[in-house]
Amino acid sequence: MQVSVETTEGLQRKMTIALPAEDINSAVTERLQSLGKTTRLNGFRPGKVPFNVLKKRFEPQVRSEVLGSLINKSFYDAIQQENLRPAGQPDIAPETSDDDASDGFSYVATFEVYPEFVPVYNDQIKVVKPVVAVADSDIDEMIETLRKQRIEYTTVERAAANDDQIVIDFLGRVDGEEFDGGKAEKAPLVLGSGAMIDGFESQLVGLSAGDEKTIKVTFPEGYQAEHLSGKEAEFDINVHEVKESFLPELNEELIKSFGIEDGTLPSLRADIEKNMQRELKQRVDNEIKTQIMDGLVELNQVDVPSALVSEEIGRQREQLMKQMPGDADASFLSDDLFKEQAERRVRLGLVVGEIVRTAEIKADAAAVRAQVETMASSYQDPQQVIDYYYSNQEMLQNIEGLVLEEAVTSKVLEAATVSDETRSFQEMMNPAPAEPSEEEDGSEKVD
Repeated sequence: MQVSVETTEGLQRKMTIALPAEDINSAVTERLQSLGKTTRLNGFRPGKVPFNVLKKRFEPQVRSEVLGSLINKSFYDAIQQENLRPAGQPDIAPETSDDDASDGFSYVATFEVYPEFVPVYNDQIKVVKPVVAVADSDIDEMIETLRKQRIEYTTVERAAANDDQIVIDFLGRVDGEEFDGGKAEKAPLVLGSGAMIDGFESQLVGLSAGDEKTIKVTFPEGYQAEHLSGKEAEFDINVHEVKESFLPELNEELIKSFGIEDGTLPSLRADIEKNMQRELKQRVDNEIKTQIMDGLVELNQVDVPSALVSEEIGRQREQLMKQMPGDADASFLSDDLFKEQAERRVRLGLVVGEIVRTAEIKADAAAVRAQVETMASSYQDPQQVIDYYYSNQEMLQNIEGLVLEEAVTSKVLEAATVSDETRSFQEMMNPAPAEPSEEEDGSEKVD
């Protein structure tokens, strides 16, 4: 077998492989002889068909099958010999036909290879590490949130105020015509909850059971129902009941309903703090990991194989289609919609993989077990979750990948420039949305 490799462009390689005629003929003869042991032809006993008859009858088919097998094996042998790492499947183009292989057979395999590079991670990667503590006031706030989840409503004979629940019928019209979704009967609504569009709930404050009122509101621009976007609407309101809200008392019965067996406040606070600390650690770790991964992508602008990018685009398109109605058409989802994110993911995967390889990082069993137990701890029956992961090899491999990523994060963090930033628990868990830039908010810059 003769092999020559040519670099055509970037990561693309063009490899020409020549198979000697004697190797092909030998393999064809061997296959025909094997076939003759089981072939049945009229006029011959089983296994006794003469070789020249077999050759005349079956050689074209056998030669084609043999060449297919030799191409697969020779390609694998050639990439091993040339120390190449193909990315994606090769494009095979014969240089000689199957029928004209008396002097051997040659073909050209065109494919991309994984990039060869030394991963870079140093103090140019800047990481802001959140420093956050769970304060007693955070626990108090969480207890109030839990109480509000068990809020009770009692019918009262008075006018409705904010935080009251009213039970109403409503009928909406735009341009005098009713519209889909604009009608309901005996619908409960908490005033001040923001469940309805702006201006709806505020106009119901002061109404009592039996009152009727017509209100006017304007649907916001960009409303999810396009035919209502920016439209003015009228709603006829009929009030059935007004209900006052009551927070349940934080007593033993309520505490036990949250799964605290002894029903005591100290135990409830300890359980809440434990859960908050776990969620806080996950949030902090994820923020640090995101900064590390962003830094790795920025420092390692390596070429990425287009075959891998295409595969990633396919995965992203498939994931998006799963979130859409069953009859949705994927044809409008062009590759350009996914290309930038797909290239980033592939590049990051290559960099992380190379760090894992060069640093000889392993996902040892103890680390995998610890990760599974951490994930399972938030469930009611952790052992059931642990057993599920260890009975599902695919899920366990995902955990192993996560462990490797965390090990890479830790290693890169050692070399990065790290600064601390003190934040409150609320700032960490409920960050304020980023303010739009001038381009995003549509404002014009004034000189």
